[in-house]
Amino acid sequence: MILSAGRLIFRAQSTISRQQIPIDLTPDDFSKRQSMTDPNRQNENPANPAQAGEPMVSKPYVMPDDPEEGSVEALAREAAESRDKMLRTLAEMENLRKRTSREVADARIYGITGFARDVLDIADNLQRALDAVPADTRAAADPGLKALIEGVELTERSLLNALEKNGVKKFDPSGEKFDPNFQQAMYEVPDPSVPAGTVAQVVQAGYMIGERVLRPALVAVSKGGAKPATPANGNEPNNAA
Repeated sequence: MILSAGRLIFRAQSTISRQQIPIDLTPDDFSKRQSMTDPNRQNENPANPAQAGEPMVSKPYVMPDDPEEGSVEALAREAAESRDKMLRTLAEMENLRKRTSREVADARIYGITGFARDVLDIADNLQRALDAVPADTRAAADPGLKALIEGVELTERSLLNALEKNGVKKFDPSGEKFDPNFQQAMYEVPDPSVPAGTVAQVVQAGYMIGERVLRPALVAVSKGGAKPATPANGNEPNNAA
């Protein structure tokens, strides 16, 4: 190491060529090179306080459209979103209430559908018992037979009244235009005196429960007569009684 004219001269020996290569360094260059090779010296420099302290963390970039948290615009947006959620929740609850009320009403009306359908067999048997007695036999019957017939009629009438109180009604479409929604055709009857497609005979009465058909009526439909006139408005009348 040789000092000459205020400069620090180092002679380094090359490991490849084994020749001495002089490198001239100034004191400033020497200090910079020392700071680059020695990491501990960077923290000793008081002129760079950022290196001695904790690393600086930059703030996230905020888009112009997004208001800062806690600002008036942010609070107004949160209030609007909360109001929208509240209104949607109220609408859903109202729809749920209406749907539940409708389901409860349907269950009250149609909950006895299976039971009512089984009871119809009893009503049919009472009607068959009354139809089995001819009119002349009923007129010439003794007091005991008349009392029996009246008892069967009273039982049938009480049963129909009990069914009607629970929403089950009997309907007889005799003489009406055939409607497949309420009736089931069993056979056709040639009868030119009535329009074609008219219910000429009721084999078994039908029953309604609420607005639904509990059991369609079994009917015989006429054929061969004139076709029934179509209403002017084109709407078919409701044949359910």
